[in-house]
Amino acid sequence: MGSEGPKAITVHVTGFKKFLGVSENPTEKIADNLKSYVEKRGLPSGLSLGSCTVLETAGEGAKSHLYEVLESSVVSGDKNSNGTVVWLHLGVNSGATKFAIERQAVNEAHFRCPDQLGWQPQRLPIVVEDGSILKAKETSCSTESIFKLLKSKGFDVIQSDDAGRFVCNYVYYHSLRFAEQKGHKSLFVHVPLFSKIDEATQMQFVVSLLEAIAATC
Repeated sequence: MGSEGPKAITVHVTGFKKFLGVSENPTEKIADNLKSYVEKRGLPSGLSLGSCTVLETAGEGAKSHLYEVLESSVVSGDKNSNGTVVWLHLGVNSGATKFAIERQAVNEAHFRCPDQLGWQPQRLPIVVEDGSILKAKETSCSTESIFKLLKSKGFDVIQSDDAGRFVCNYVYYHSLRFAEQKGHKSLFVHVPLFSKIDEATQMQFVVSLLEAIAATC
């Protein structure tokens, strides 16, 4: 048969809408524009961009929509070709000046302000059956390899073990748990505001991130 071709990897991307203190969320614009951007630029062989979804910046009240996105990705995924599905979640850190690859999520919802649907949990487990709020789930993506590839392309990026305790961490924990159950992968990356790193650079970064995920998964 000869050597195998590239592994089939489909990446599904989510961003978030506005929330308290962030009237324009850069990840909403990235998720909305990524398909057309990728069509013009192209992707490496074996890598496909799946769905691009903008989520409500909410926890419990938006959980059903999150699971619709996760479930539909698996249903539409080409399991016959041993393809890997990766969920890439993008969130904004309004105080950041660098991109941050999040290595883990913690089973704790402790919202500093109400989410967009008015929910403000305090020190609650995200998934009760998982037990302690100290429990963490790590991504199975090679964050070190992804980090090195992005650094080599000149992007200002760090690795992080703290995705906060707000909606970003809430979504990431559920996604990591789902990916674990389905044998796929999930990754969360925080981006700065466009005022800190401009939109054009952020679009380039996300495409390079997709390529880095495909090269290392």
